[in-house]
Amino acid sequence: MPHFAKRLLLILAAGSAISAAPAPRYVIDRAIAGPDGGWDYVQVDPETHRVYVAHGDVVTEIDPLHGDAVRSFGAIMKAHAVVPIPGGTTLLVTSGRDDSVRLLDLRDGSERAKIAVGGDPDAAFYDAASQRAVVMNAKAGTVSLIDVATAKVTGTIVLKPGLEFGVLGADDTLYVNNEDESEIETANLATGKAGRAIALPGCTSPTGLGFDAKTGHLLSACANGKAALVNTKTGKLASLIPIGLGPDAVIMDTARRLAFIPCGKDGVLSAVALDSAVGHSVSTTFKTEIGARTGALDPSSGVMYLPAARFAPPTVAGGRPVPIKGSFHIMVIKRE
Repeated sequence: MPHFAKRLLLILAAGSAISAAPAPRYVIDRAIAGPDGGWDYVQVDPETHRVYVAHGDVVTEIDPLHGDAVRSFGAIMKAHAVVPIPGGTTLLVTSGRDDSVRLLDLRDGSERAKIAVGGDPDAAFYDAASQRAVVMNAKAGTVSLIDVATAKVTGTIVLKPGLEFGVLGADDTLYVNNEDESEIETANLATGKAGRAIALPGCTSPTGLGFDAKTGHLLSACANGKAALVNTKTGKLASLIPIGLGPDAVIMDTARRLAFIPCGKDGVLSAVALDSAVGHSVSTTFKTEIGARTGALDPSSGVMYLPAARFAPPTVAGGRPVPIKGSFHIMVIKRE
């Protein structure tokens, strides 16, 4: 576990790109130890402020308001996405190896339902307006629409294989990164019909995706050290923004007009100004930890949570680094 006795001061450069006000200041406040295992998406429940991590074959929950209490529950076949459903008692989890979505009871961790979906369900989100969950099935290239109340699939939208994160934009338009095609797929959730794909020249293997309703821009995290800024009104790439390598999420803080992109290969977090007279730009890139590639933000406080671990060299040539036993933790990043 990394030593945090000396807190690392993280300064977001002010500059004219954001405003003339003093730059916001962030610190790595502490680390919360958790059980070993790989991880994927993270989500904060805005109602309870609890943090949920898709953590191997279980879900790990952290309760920052009650002493950073940690518990793990569920029996998932490679958890990808964790989605708290409004109301505080249900968590939706995508289960990649058995092509299912699980609905877990947050009170006791029991499984309420197991719903069959397309091949390799990965990212997911909940649309409160329609009271449906939207699940991206990566290998199948389809999107499953799920009525959470009845635990049933109510529709399937056919796109292309290689689907990653998806977001809902204006006019019921769904935008989904396609990692294999290096483009953004589109569809209309109201009609269930696919739309025209948005090309991302200069962006390789996009994963994380964010939407800013104020500007109508998408921000897509690319594997080749770029973030693709897309104007949804024109349906075209507006610019490429330099970031670190190895991103897997875009953490939107629209209330504070910033987006954060954790880049696990370089171990940095790139902060992107959402409002700028000269177009979106990186305010700063500061050091986090190798492997910290996903994360989530509590919208009310602006506190961020980034999973990480320490790694040993690969056991075989060309293999992946191996997480060191007992080193998994969640970095808590606060604004001062």
